[in-house]
Amino acid sequence: LEWFFLVAVLQIPMLKIKYYAVSVYRNHFTKPIPAVIIGLGKTARYLANKVNDNYWLPDKIVGMVDGLDERVEPNIESELSVPLMGKLSDIKRIIRVNKVKRVYVSLPLRLANKVEELNDQLIDFHVDVIWVLDVSDWQLVNHSVREIAGIPILCLNESPVTASRVMISVKHIFDKVFSLLILLLLSPLLVVVAIAVKTTSSGPIIFKQQRHGYDGSIFNIWKFRTMHLHIDNQAVQAVRGDLRITKLGAFLRRTSIDELPQLFNVLQGTMSLVGPRPHAVEHNDFYSKKISAYLVRHRIKPGITGLAQINGCRGETETLQKMQRRIDYDLEYIHNWSLWFDFEILLKTPVSLISKDIY
Repeated sequence: LEWFFLVAVLQIPMLKIKYYAVSVYRNHFTKPIPAVIIGLGKTARYLANKVNDNYWLPDKIVGMVDGLDERVEPNIESELSVPLMGKLSDIKRIIRVNKVKRVYVSLPLRLANKVEELNDQLIDFHVDVIWVLDVSDWQLVNHSVREIAGIPILCLNESPVTASRVMISVKHIFDKVFSLLILLLLSPLLVVVAIAVKTTSSGPIIFKQQRHGYDGSIFNIWKFRTMHLHIDNQAVQAVRGDLRITKLGAFLRRTSIDELPQLFNVLQGTMSLVGPRPHAVEHNDFYSKKISAYLVRHRIKPGITGLAQINGCRGETETLQKMQRRIDYDLEYIHNWSLWFDFEILLKTPVSLISKDIY
């Protein structure tokens, strides 16, 4: 209570006074640094907005320059938050006329030679030259910018498991604790379902199938058996009206109760509560040859539920487009992973189970 009182009465007003003093100082005693951005790509446009909206940066983006010396599409120019001042060939004139002191170069990495030439041209021009690595057209996974011993590094493709070790450990601890609690709470239901599966059709209670897990390792996924005993030389997806599915199995699949034994997979450490859904080994072999970055989904543990599932990407993938959409969600999850993101997906999962497309 004392700390709350001190923060409310002293710290917050002091911060307000500090912000006001800084704004007065900047408005009256400092001048903004005129800057231009060379490049009109997504990264360049984003940078222009962020720099001018950042209260603490002294830079003021006064305009942008076409770094490719090509005809600018009208829709691109309309998206610029600052004026388009001309082409790269006019850069020296643009700098002189607008008294520019800083130049941000936001060009794709494939144009590194052009960036080097530009730096040589401006080396004696009394301007700061800053290269903004534009990799917006690359296929990135969980990318970040860091440094090692003062050397800047750009991580293009990194697993959350190696990039966020502490938080991933917290995720795995939460997985096991939460799974154990759910198993204890649902143990009566699990017993009833197990008895029903055993008494309504011949065969084992639990169905096991090999799936690819983290880093492509193979593990056995566990489900309540929902089909009559049959022999398949390869994994075949269930289709609508599939005669292999038992009457009880149809109910279990529609309600996703058949997935509950995967909580034991989570306790075992081969799965997580949230992550890309593991596919059969045969399906991975098939789709990895047809969909770019398909195997990136193995950079994190597979999950019982995931971003793709809460967005309706469940069940049969009878077209390549359906699988592509599922993979897009998986990559988005890996790229933006966080504990809070997991929590949001878990909260939305019960609602996503209400679907007529699950069979």
